[in-house]
Amino acid sequence: MQTKFKLASVGLAMVLSLAALPSFAQVMVGGAPMLASKDIIDNAVNSKDHTTLVAAIKAAGLVETLKGPGPFTVFAPTNEAFDALPAGTVDTLLKPENKAMLSGILTYHVVAGKMDAAALTKAIKAGKGKATLKTVAGGNLTATAKGGKVIVTDEKGGSAKVTIANVYQSNGVIHVVDKVLLPK
Repeated sequence: MQTKFKLASVGLAMVLSLAALPSFAQVMVGGAPMLASKDIIDNAVNSKDHTTLVAAIKAAGLVETLKGPGPFTVFAPTNEAFDALPAGTVDTLLKPENKAMLSGILTYHVVAGKMDAAALTKAIKAGKGKATLKTVAGGNLTATAKGGKVIVTDEKGGSAKVTIANVYQSNGVIHVVDKVLLPK
């Protein structure tokens, strides 16, 4: 009887310890499930809120890079974020002759490594209220916290709010943002 009780206690302890582990619950973005088993591109193409971003990634020739092993942290602007740019900006950037400029803007939204919300929060606290993030493009983004949200500021002073954090991918993490970030 005592052995059965011990086994039941061990079993319950294992279940409780598993429940305490961070979960990678399926997150919905743009009406589609984002699966942690898929890479950044394979998930992004399913989000109806990121069709402009996906078109831009294709036009810039960055598909294979973002399908690579990474890990990457991507601050992914929504279609609405791109729509908020001055009229004609997106069409101009998607032209083949502007591929280098487009690539620079898109890689400015990417940080090497996997920085989920906990890592961003830790970096912000360690930086006494702000964290400087080096982008793949070579510029810097500044992350701060305001009202329980992470705000990412570009080198021109433009700010984007993280609207959906911790969209885990097989090769990193995506944080959905409400503005397009621009390098110097």
